[in-house]
Amino acid sequence: MNKLNEILSTIDGHIGGSEWFVFLLLGTGIFYTIYLKFPQFRYLKHSLRIVRGKFDKEGDEGDTSHFQALTTALSGTVGTGNIAGVALAIHLGGPAALFWMLVTAALGMTTKFVEVTLSHKYRDKAADGSIAGGPMYFMKKRLNIPLKNNRLLKTGTLLGGLFAIATILSSFGTGNLPQINSISNSLFETFGINHMVSGGILAVLLGLVIVGGIKRIANVTSKLVPLMAIIYFVGALAVITYNYENIIPSIAAIFGDVFNGSAAVGGFLGGSIAFAFNRGVNRGLFSNEAGQGSAPIAHAAARAHEPVSEGLVALLEPFIDTIIICTLTGLVLLSSGVWTEKHQNLFQETDIVVLDGTYSEANQNDVKQLHNYLVGKADLPLFNNSLQVQNGEIVNQPTILHARSVAEDIRVFVDNQPYSGAIKITGGKIDRAPDSTNPKGLVLEGKSLMHSAPLTTIAFTRSWFGDYGKYIVSIGLLLFAFSTAISWSYYGGRAVTYLFGVKGVVWYRLVYVIGFFLASFTDTTIVWTLSGITIALMTIPNLIGLLFLSKEMKSEVKLFWVEYGKRFPDEKVPKG
Repeated sequence: MNKLNEILSTIDGHIGGSEWFVFLLLGTGIFYTIYLKFPQFRYLKHSLRIVRGKFDKEGDEGDTSHFQALTTALSGTVGTGNIAGVALAIHLGGPAALFWMLVTAALGMTTKFVEVTLSHKYRDKAADGSIAGGPMYFMKKRLNIPLKNNRLLKTGTLLGGLFAIATILSSFGTGNLPQINSISNSLFETFGINHMVSGGILAVLLGLVIVGGIKRIANVTSKLVPLMAIIYFVGALAVITYNYENIIPSIAAIFGDVFNGSAAVGGFLGGSIAFAFNRGVNRGLFSNEAGQGSAPIAHAAARAHEPVSEGLVALLEPFIDTIIICTLTGLVLLSSGVWTEKHQNLFQETDIVVLDGTYSEANQNDVKQLHNYLVGKADLPLFNNSLQVQNGEIVNQPTILHARSVAEDIRVFVDNQPYSGAIKITGGKIDRAPDSTNPKGLVLEGKSLMHSAPLTTIAFTRSWFGDYGKYIVSIGLLLFAFSTAISWSYYGGRAVTYLFGVKGVVWYRLVYVIGFFLASFTDTTIVWTLSGITIALMTIPNLIGLLFLSKEMKSEVKLFWVEYGKRFPDEKVPKG
C-alpha cells in the first residue's frame, strides 16, 4: 500500500503538484482579470446587492436562492484548509505566505465569476425536474469541434466525461473520507469520543441531510455556514484583541517580508521569497477551489434568469473564504506568536530529519546553513548509522530536525515505555524497510515547531477564553468538515446524474454515507493522495473550457449590464 501511495504521489507531483499547473491556474485568473478589467473590484458592491435578491424576477427557474447557492458552495470550500492550511503555509513560508494567499484569492474571484457564469448558462433540467449544471455541461455543449464533413469531433463530450468521473472520485477523496477522518481524530483528542461512535452518529446525520437533495442541503448549509462563521470569528477576534500589541507588527510582517523573505526568529529558521510565494499560492488555490469547477455545480441550481448575476454572487466566495477567514486565521497565528515557538508534541516521522553533525541556533553560521537547507538552496550531510538510546534518551545525539526546526528535549518510547537500544537511520530518516530492526511502536516526542490544525489549536488558547479556546477549533473543524462533506455529496451526485442519469444517485449516496462511516476509523492517506490527481483532472479541462469561451464570456457580461442599467436606471453601471 505504501508503494502504491508513493506511485500516486509521484503522479500528483507531475500534475497537481507541478509548477505548470499552478501557472495555468494563476494565468487563467490573471488573463480574465485583465480581459474583464478587474471585475473582482469593480463588481463587488453589485454582488452584495444581487445576493440579497434585488435582481430577481418572478418566475426565475432554479432550486435554490442566491444566498443558499452561495452558502452551499462556501460549505464546500470553507473547511480544514482555513484552519490547518493557513498554519501550514505560514509554517513553511513565513508571514509573507499569507500575502500570496490573498493575491491568489483576488485572482480566484475572477476565475470563480467566469466558471459559474458559463456553467449557469448551459445548465440542464434532469429527469426528476431538478436543475443539473456544472462545467461538464458547458463542455458537452460548447467544446465539441465541428469538422468540414459536417460531423463533430466530440472533444467537449470527452472532457465533460473526464470532469464528471474526476468529480465523483474527488467527492470521496476531498469532501468525504479525509473530512470525517479529521473530525473523528479531533473529537477523540479533545473530548475522548471513540472514532466509530462519532463516525456512526455523523454518518446518520449526513444521510438524513443528503437524501433530501439540493433543497434540504441548501436549507442546512444556509443555517450552518453563518453559524460556524460567527463561532470562528468570535474565537479569532478574542485571540487578536488579547494580543493587540502584536496586530501592527503582524500586518507589517505579512507585507514587509514579501520582497525580503522572512528572517529567522525563535524556532523558525527563516523563509525565502520563492518559498513564501510557492506555499502561499499553493494553499490559496487549495482553500478557495477557484478554477476547480466544483462550486459552479452548486450555483447552477440557483434561481436566476441571467447567468452573470449568479457569477457575481460566486465572486464573493474567495473573498469570504480566503480574504476574510484565512486572514483571520493568519492574524491569530501571527499575533499569538505560536508559529515561532517550540511546543511539546509527538513527532511525526515524515517531519523528522536526522543530520550528520551538530548545529546550534546560537551560532549564526549554523542557522544560515540550516535555513539554506530547508529552503532547498543547499544540502547538508544526513545521518546514516544507528542512534544509541538509553532509557529513552539518545546518547551523543546529533542535530534532529522536526517540523523544520531544531528539536529539543527529545525522548524515545516504545509502547509508552522509555526505549533502550538502537534506532537505525537511513538517509536521515527512521528506517522502516521490511527487514528493519527498528521496533514498530517506536515514537519520538519533544519540543519543536508545530503546524497545521494542532498549531491553530494552540493559538486559540492565547486569548480571553484561555484553554477553552481549543474547543472553538474542534467545533469549527467539526462544522467546517461536516459541511464540506454535505456539499461534495451534491457535487458527486450531479456528476453521477450527468453520466448515468438520476437513478444512479441513490446508489451513489448510499456508498458515500458508508464510506464516510468507514473512514472515521481507517487510514485515508492513499485516498487523499489520489484526490490530488483527481482535483487536477477536474481543473485542467475546466480551465481549458474557460479560456476557449473568453469572447462569449465578455459578450454575456456586456448584455447583463445593459439589462441591469434598465432595471436600475438611477445606479451607475460599470462599463462592460
